[in-house]
Amino acid sequence: MIDIKIKNRKLQRLEKYDYSQNGSYFVTICTQNRLNLFGEILNGILILNNAGKMVFDKFAEIPVFYPNINIGKFIVMPNHLHGILTIEYTKTSQLQAGMLTISDYVHRFKTITTKLYINGIKNGDYPPFNKKVWQKSFYDHVIRNEQEYRMIWEYIDTNPLRWAEDKYYV
Repeated sequence: MIDIKIKNRKLQRLEKYDYSQNGSYFVTICTQNRLNLFGEILNGILILNNAGKMVFDKFAEIPVFYPNINIGKFIVMPNHLHGILTIEYTKTSQLQAGMLTISDYVHRFKTITTKLYINGIKNGDYPPFNKKVWQKSFYDHVIRNEQEYRMIWEYIDTNPLRWAEDKYYV
């Protein structure tokens, strides 16, 4: 018998929760090995490089391609992205587009930005990465009320000021 050990991944999603339903979600997407691929923070000021600007632009464009998604607030940090995404399906949009989950939107975002990042490396515009731009999974939190929404908004807004204390700081 062959003994294969599979690393157990912590399940971050809420059990039996429908992540395609209307609501607001806080997501954090990290680069692989938390490499600082998107810029730097100097004296509390975020300075995005060209790769960071591309990631910023592609995240901002999500509502253009998916009209049932709104972006409340987001920030691209040197090695991760925080964002508030709100799904607002109408009965018509559910029938026309189908029901995508937060995971679907994040996966599509990672796919397009990875392709663009690889093109940027080939053109000499972006710093190289090792095997993957993004970590396999992402962090999400279902925002349950207005107070939580405001607290997360503030957290995103002030993230560069707390960079040295950030758990994603490397």
